[in-house]
Amino acid sequence: MEQRGRKPGREPRCWFVFLLVWDVLWSAASAQIRYSLYEEGQEGAVVGNIAKDLGLDKGALKNRGYRIVAGASEPPFQVNENDGNLYLKRRIDREEVCERTSPCLINLKTVLENPLEIHYVAVEILDINDNSPVFPEKEKRLEISESALPGARFQLQAARDPDVGQFSIQQYILSINEYFRVEVKDRGEDRKVPFLILQKQLDRETAAKHKLRLTATDGGKPVKSGDIEIIVDVLDVNDNSPVFMKDSYATTIKENVPVGTVVIQVNASDLDQGANSEIVYSFGNEVDSKLEELFSIDENTGEIKVTGEIDFEKGKTYELDIQASDRGPVPLTTDKSVIIKVIDVNDNAPEIEVTSFSSFIKEDSKTGTTVALISVSDLDSGTNGKVICTIKQNVPFTLSPSLQENMYAVVTTSLLDREKCFQYDVTVIAKDTGDPPYSTEKTICIVVSDVNDNSPEFVLTPYTFYITENNSPGAVVFSVKAFDHDDGENSVISYHILRDTNSGNKLSSFLNINSENGDILALKSFDFETLKTFQFQVVATDSGTPPLSNNVTVNVFILDQNDNAPVILYPLSSNGSAEGVEEIPRNVNAGHLVTKVRAYDADIGYNGWLLFSLQEVTDHSLFGLDRYTGQIRTLRSFTETDEAEHKLVILVKDNGNVSLSATATVIVKLVEPKEAFAASDVKSAAKIDEEDNVTFYLMITLGAVSLLFLISVIVLIAMQCSKSADYTSKYLQETNYDGTLCQSIQYRSGDKRYMLVGPRMSIGSTIVPGSHANTLVLPDRRRTSGEVRHI
Repeated sequence: MEQRGRKPGREPRCWFVFLLVWDVLWSAASAQIRYSLYEEGQEGAVVGNIAKDLGLDKGALKNRGYRIVAGASEPPFQVNENDGNLYLKRRIDREEVCERTSPCLINLKTVLENPLEIHYVAVEILDINDNSPVFPEKEKRLEISESALPGARFQLQAARDPDVGQFSIQQYILSINEYFRVEVKDRGEDRKVPFLILQKQLDRETAAKHKLRLTATDGGKPVKSGDIEIIVDVLDVNDNSPVFMKDSYATTIKENVPVGTVVIQVNASDLDQGANSEIVYSFGNEVDSKLEELFSIDENTGEIKVTGEIDFEKGKTYELDIQASDRGPVPLTTDKSVIIKVIDVNDNAPEIEVTSFSSFIKEDSKTGTTVALISVSDLDSGTNGKVICTIKQNVPFTLSPSLQENMYAVVTTSLLDREKCFQYDVTVIAKDTGDPPYSTEKTICIVVSDVNDNSPEFVLTPYTFYITENNSPGAVVFSVKAFDHDDGENSVISYHILRDTNSGNKLSSFLNINSENGDILALKSFDFETLKTFQFQVVATDSGTPPLSNNVTVNVFILDQNDNAPVILYPLSSNGSAEGVEEIPRNVNAGHLVTKVRAYDADIGYNGWLLFSLQEVTDHSLFGLDRYTGQIRTLRSFTETDEAEHKLVILVKDNGNVSLSATATVIVKLVEPKEAFAASDVKSAAKIDEEDNVTFYLMITLGAVSLLFLISVIVLIAMQCSKSADYTSKYLQETNYDGTLCQSIQYRSGDKRYMLVGPRMSIGSTIVPGSHANTLVLPDRRRTSGEVRHI
């Protein structure tokens, strides 16, 4: 690392060199791109053009939402969506990223959101010679017995160079001397261990100490090096080193074995005697401290035991340097390597990662629509790391495998309906094939978003409403209500009245509707005597795009109020009062018909039911009045003492809640029979004219009422035909005309019979509780369902 500040002229290349080697593996859902660059590159350097290598236009990355999926740490790269280049965000030190791993790859997972694609980008970090070999110590002191024979080997501390490949340590050079040479043992993974080899037997008396310099060099251009000073102290006596019983030691253990398990036992012997032959076992000086946390060796027996957690995923093979030393005054040591291979067991559950996820999906999405992309992994190996993925619930989703191993897409298997189910909890199960198997579950929540696929529905169809005449203009008279199964704006309903000018229905123009709640207002006051029934249509429209609508027919019946006073038809009215003169002979018998008061009320039902009564009479014993027909008859024969002229005031009133009335005055004159006959000839002619006029007015009145009644009957028949058999009606005009205009209509609704009476109900009808205004509830005398009786 101390050469990072060298000038550019010292190498025939720049600080960094980008080598682009790309190989696009295209499939329906994924692709892979590979780039290379040297470490220590400048920030902002271009690594490669993503858009070009994916075969996309520059603008496509931005339009399709291209992004790098960040993992636990932020990647040192960024993509410019405008020009499609992959840029370096910060300097990269290969030794920090990968240590001694080669090749050093940084894998990026990238996603095109619309349509959904996943691409893998691998960036290889190439090494530069930016580190020099370094020895752990500046000085190494060795004690070698003078009895050591030529060829004796002494392991030295290896120098460390974080660089790899040709930039790692290539050779060791020992300073020139006649006693020692250096020999290097290559242990792979750029590990070269130097050994000091005795070439000539030492003589302490000649030289008690030797100073040597060991230099480690790498393969860079220019070469970088590091050195250590070796001081050899020559000791006397013990001239036999321990010898191991085997040339090599190797064993296997399963991961997760209990602490204290004996892995292997090494054994060495020494030909010396006494203390010089006693063997002490230990780890070599170069054993990594992490290995000493996992294993221990018994110095007396040579048993190697497990002291930490053995994890196959952290280390598959361990190489331990073992030393066997005697207890001589100058101990002799022999080195040996022990290879320990770890066997994998199924101790890791699969992991599920949701790479891309759309939490909302429209209910009209096509079958096969992708909702999410997931990837599964298992740290175990072999069958223990093979993962099978399934979906747990019975939901309209399935897993579609990708060409990329252990990549799946969650797709729909059928059409969705938000009105049946608006949310799905999809549980993905990843299960390995180990023994025993491990499984992992991950649940994703998918919300079905609404589309406008339901028309508004009215609560009733059709609607039937009854309005009492003389209603207040501008007041709410009734209301319609509709609902929509959709959600949000798609369920917001507005109302309006269908106004068809071509149909001739002008009454809808006198109505208005609240577009938000369906309340209907009458803009005018209705008159039962002018209008008895009408219908119109209300349209309910939702706020979706495009909007959907539905309509309903509203039938309206006007109910009568007692707003018309009786009209006296005979005697004829003049100057605001009705008065007539009747002359009868004195010799008439009891029961003689004097005259008949005729009256008419424009109301119907109880409101038009007229009753006659004598309000004023000169002699109650002479005349009687039929309260229903208005006939005035004599109660007895006249005597000589009876007055010649009698005044009768008749009160005619209807049967409304607040009765309205009219009065008529009849003057009865008693004449002698001869005068009566003479006057009768003159009067008969006048009476004929009078009766003709009365008859003419009665015919006009009956014709108008009959026409209105006939229209009402036709409308009711049409309505009843469209309803169920339990809501049928028959109509018959009352033919019993006895001085007032009488008519009645009967119809049935459910288990009740109703009768519309106007203006006077037949005397024989029975009134039961529930009757009001012009509608009477009659006792049910029907023999079969749907039978209607006439009055």
